[in-house]
Amino acid sequence: MQIRNFSIIAHIDHGKSTLSDRLLMRAGAITEREFQNQILDDMDLERERGITIKASAVTVFHDHTYPDGRTERFMLNFIDTPGHVDFHYEVQKALQACEGAILVVDSTQGVQAQTVANAYAAVEVGLEIVPVINKIDLPSADPVRVAEEIEQVLGFPAEDAILVSAKTGQGIDELITALCDKLPPPTGKPELPTRALIFDSIYDDYRGVITYVRVIDGELRKGMKIRFMGTNKLYQITDLGKLMPRPKQVEVIGTGEVGFIVAAIKDLHDVRVGDTITDAGNPAPAALPGYKPSQQMVYCDFYPSGKTQYDELRDAMDRLSLNDSSFSFEPESNDALGFGFRCGFLGLLHMEIIQERLEREFNIEMIQTAPTVTYEIKKTDGTVFRIDSPSQLPDPNHVEEIREPFIEMNLILPGDCVGNLMKLCEDRRGIYKKTEYIGATRVMLQYELPLAEVIYDFYDRLKSATKGYGTMDFDLIGFRSGNLVKLDILVNGDKVDALSVIVHRDHAEKRGRGLLVRLKEEIDRHLFEIPLQAAIGGKIIARETIKSVGKNVTAKCYGGDVTRKRKLLEKQKEGKKRMKRVGSVDIPQQAFMAILESGD
Repeated sequence: MQIRNFSIIAHIDHGKSTLSDRLLMRAGAITEREFQNQILDDMDLERERGITIKASAVTVFHDHTYPDGRTERFMLNFIDTPGHVDFHYEVQKALQACEGAILVVDSTQGVQAQTVANAYAAVEVGLEIVPVINKIDLPSADPVRVAEEIEQVLGFPAEDAILVSAKTGQGIDELITALCDKLPPPTGKPELPTRALIFDSIYDDYRGVITYVRVIDGELRKGMKIRFMGTNKLYQITDLGKLMPRPKQVEVIGTGEVGFIVAAIKDLHDVRVGDTITDAGNPAPAALPGYKPSQQMVYCDFYPSGKTQYDELRDAMDRLSLNDSSFSFEPESNDALGFGFRCGFLGLLHMEIIQERLEREFNIEMIQTAPTVTYEIKKTDGTVFRIDSPSQLPDPNHVEEIREPFIEMNLILPGDCVGNLMKLCEDRRGIYKKTEYIGATRVMLQYELPLAEVIYDFYDRLKSATKGYGTMDFDLIGFRSGNLVKLDILVNGDKVDALSVIVHRDHAEKRGRGLLVRLKEEIDRHLFEIPLQAAIGGKIIARETIKSVGKNVTAKCYGGDVTRKRKLLEKQKEGKKRMKRVGSVDIPQQAFMAILESGD
């Protein structure tokens, strides 16, 4: 039996999940009714948002007939991957578990930013790529133009592109034939000691950690004693299986195959994505190279609130980080919010998804602070270190320079929107690099931008400026020194660390004023007046005041001497002064998120 391992990669919404389901249906693994439901996107969030968040690995069988009439059985192991830039790490993990990739391009939209990024990622790993033009059943489809774009931008011959409609099933047989003929078989050797790459894992309350693996050399058998080479832990396999797409038990997972292992693993920290599993009795001499660690781009704090306790939040995060290795967290404490965690994410959508998964899957209630990026600090004594929160910034007298992360961004957009986009990038301190034309109507712009200027609302502005047709992809290129300062927010005279931000000095006053206006709307009026101030070091650069809730203490006075009214008003004034000194201000969750919306 022949084996083919491949990933399905594409820009967001180009039809990867529908194509995956169509391949499952063609192989007889699912019915017509199940095909309508995008069976591989099994998370509620994936169905609601219409996006893939987690890569899903599936095994199906296909009887391939050669031109000379011979028939041979093929095992097709494929992974449906996410398309959004925030989940690019999931794509990279999937690519390293395969020998080939299907690159899907929408026949109405053509080559987009993530199409280019994913194609380069697959070429870098050395995969055989099969270009596919999807959605040819749509009235606005233009497969000839898109095939030319694929050749012009990515360098794959236009005639090699396979035309399919995942929705109607047109062209699927030609695609499966191309997969069997063009993709190389796995290169592993069955006679060598067992080496299996862990590419994903989940936690099950009844079975412990379930580990998803790709066997590179040797084989895994039920009852076999295994060693995790990274953590040096020993376990015995109690169950082996494959997703077809429902779990199916097997006795052996052979060389080049994909499946899952159950070994009664209770400690979440024993399993790491990218680790190598080997036979404890006959271990492999060296582990597999594994994965490059993911690089977190955005940080924010999560603090337990309501009925949720600190320990519950930590356990939920432990389980979630097992399933999503690009999410990291470490303990953090704050005077205003108590004990919580500093969390790292690949982007804002990733942060939003993690927050929703914690709330839905684990019933967690929490407060989230505004996101920040990592900064590199060079002190006057020459030492260089990184911080991911403005509160970690040392005293300004000890700081020689603050360096911020810069990204190289590729933007693909209609030619008539170039002016709008260039203005947006320049407003965000962007540095123009180059322009390339893709076909007659579309342009690819390349800019270098500070990451801090992108994480807030750049994507929304891009969509507005390009009438929804613009797409973007970016890579971190390093840290650069800038004229940056820490902007502190004082509420009622007290500095609130969770509201501090690092900004460019030229934008500090505008940013501080905008932030205070938003905070004034979000913080409720109290019985005393609340001053809100924005400061750089000891210098106040902006101020707003939340008026106190008034009570008419003279309502019961009528007629008579005016001194009685004055006495009551003076007494009220003294009371409010004292209250302002000792009273505490309740800052709601929305106030922390107001920092996000002060991007303008």
